[in-house]
Amino acid sequence: MKEITKETYINWYRDMLFWRKFEDKLAAVYIQQKVRGFLHLYNGQEAVLAGALHAMDLTKDKMITAYRNHVQPIGMGEDPKRVMAELYGKATGTSQGLGGSMHIFSKEHRFYGGHGIVGGQIPLGAGLAFGDKYKGNDAVTLCYFGDGAARQGSLHETFNMAMNWKLPVIFICENNGYAMGTSVERTANHEDIWKLGLGYEMPCGPVDGMNPIKVAEAVDEAIERARRGDGPTFLEMKTYRYRGHSMSDAQHYRTKDEVEEYKKIDPITQVLDVIKEKKYATDEEIETINKEVKDLVKECEKFAEESPFPDESILHDVVYEQKDYPFIK
Repeated sequence: MKEITKETYINWYRDMLFWRKFEDKLAAVYIQQKVRGFLHLYNGQEAVLAGALHAMDLTKDKMITAYRNHVQPIGMGEDPKRVMAELYGKATGTSQGLGGSMHIFSKEHRFYGGHGIVGGQIPLGAGLAFGDKYKGNDAVTLCYFGDGAARQGSLHETFNMAMNWKLPVIFICENNGYAMGTSVERTANHEDIWKLGLGYEMPCGPVDGMNPIKVAEAVDEAIERARRGDGPTFLEMKTYRYRGHSMSDAQHYRTKDEVEEYKKIDPITQVLDVIKEKKYATDEEIETINKEVKDLVKECEKFAEESPFPDESILHDVVYEQKDYPFIK
């Protein structure tokens, strides 16, 4: 694995803080009805992404996930201004404003969504990996899904095929404790989701998803296995979301005390504590990063606010291949 250095910690802090503030800004503009529809925020789960990105080769590896998907493409290299514009429904967005919150895509940076159907991305992730194996590419696909999607039948079908064909894919369950408002303990007769891999003799295990180092180590091992041609891995990242399932979630299923307890192991705080303890940055340098993050979020908001909405004509162009649109009356 790439060495975890002073620069790694500084970058982790900067990136995770930016992702957190980016999502906070989206929550604020959602209340102002500038962003519409559903909005699922990533607050608390940042270490899962930060650790994985450290282990990945961003020149060739791919990523696919569910609808909590705003910061992943940014981590993969997409311009955050374009991501925010997409959420605003603007023409300068990653899908010209037509995908919105749950369908962020960036083919250029090998980020393949953003999927609103629960578990729908699991077979697609295996498909991306199948394409790489078929073409002889030395690339690995990271396929993310939530604890709720782990109960979908498509997961079992995909696990079976992925092991049978030894596909270069890493299945990552972001177990944040609740499928919408249903706790993991109420969805099956055991809480160890990673054990689902055992039935397919797939290498699998639990990971501390609040610590980017633990995530990086587990993902690195899985990537190396996939690159050797030894097939897939299933990792259960035990993490936690500080906000509701979506902005419309009243969160009656959990207590404020529970949320506060998990905030004591906030991944951003954990990384910042190491930076201070090892004197990787002075208070002034940390404050400079904080200001840079704040300014960049403002820049993203300004870009999205000032961008135009897509022209009405595009609605036909992206739906119909036939140019005379025979189904329009």
